[in-house]
Amino acid sequence: MKTYKLTFSALLIAIGALAGNLVYIPVGIANCYPVQHTINVLSAVLLGPGYAVMNAFSISLLRNILGTGTPLAFPGSMIGAFLAGVWYMKTGRLRAAVGGEILGTGILGGLAAYPVAKFILGKDVAALFFIVPFLVSTVGGSILGYFIVKHLAKQAVFKNFKVGER
Repeated sequence: MKTYKLTFSALLIAIGALAGNLVYIPVGIANCYPVQHTINVLSAVLLGPGYAVMNAFSISLLRNILGTGTPLAFPGSMIGAFLAGVWYMKTGRLRAAVGGEILGTGILGGLAAYPVAKFILGKDVAALFFIVPFLVSTVGGSILGYFIVKHLAKQAVFKNFKVGER
């Protein structure tokens, strides 16, 4: 099972690093990537919180190395992936994973992006500036992730992942 998880994780990271750059919403100094949130929900449900955080970090790192992302990608994506994974693990409910992603990325990640913008990027923005753009991005991506997971739950190849509601 570990080989399946590592392989699927690598696939999600590749999709996130490549496809994430095709669909984005520019908002001020931030670029909102709904694909990242879709992958966070998929990782949280199919792989668990550890893999979800690792995938979010890896995608953010790759986007920064390739020059297509900013350091603002780290706090939101990782907090959202963690909460999505933990909430799904505790409840077994797909909606909990979506809620964790939205709260973690939209609210907590938006707040955590402020010190990154101020002290690392040198941008003078309001403390709550990133909450609305992060929420817009994460709500769309999380809903898409919800429907993808619902569809995958019906596929025989994903039965080993224990996908779906408990």
